[in-house]
Amino acid sequence: MDLLLDTHVFLWWDAGADPISPGVRAAIANPDNRVYVSAASVWEIAIKSSKGKLAFTGSPSAAVALNSFLPLAIDPVHAERAGGLEWSHPDPFDRMLVAQAQAQNLTLVHADGVIADYRGVAQMWARP
Repeated sequence: MDLLLDTHVFLWWDAGADPISPGVRAAIANPDNRVYVSAASVWEIAIKSSKGKLAFTGSPSAAVALNSFLPLAIDPVHAERAGGLEWSHPDPFDRMLVAQAQAQNLTLVHADGVIADYRGVAQMWARP
């Protein structure tokens, strides 16, 4: 299975936090699965950290590598798809994650009620 972690899920995993369900933890830890973190999430973490809205020490891109996740770059197809989504989610980072999951046929792992209402992407709910 190919998974794309939402920014919150990536942060929880990196911190060893509890909000991730046992089933999702098992899916992320399964060596048969490929687990991606988007450049959009790294960008979001960097922006929020620089504005004091998020306490993240170190480099988010280094954390992707340290957790053995695969980086997912943003390409023109992703950008075009994110801009054209017929969906009213106001968060541009979440729109990009949905677009990337669609374009790359990835399952988006998240705990966002607005994303959960969107039916155009494979999803896995992260919280117990």
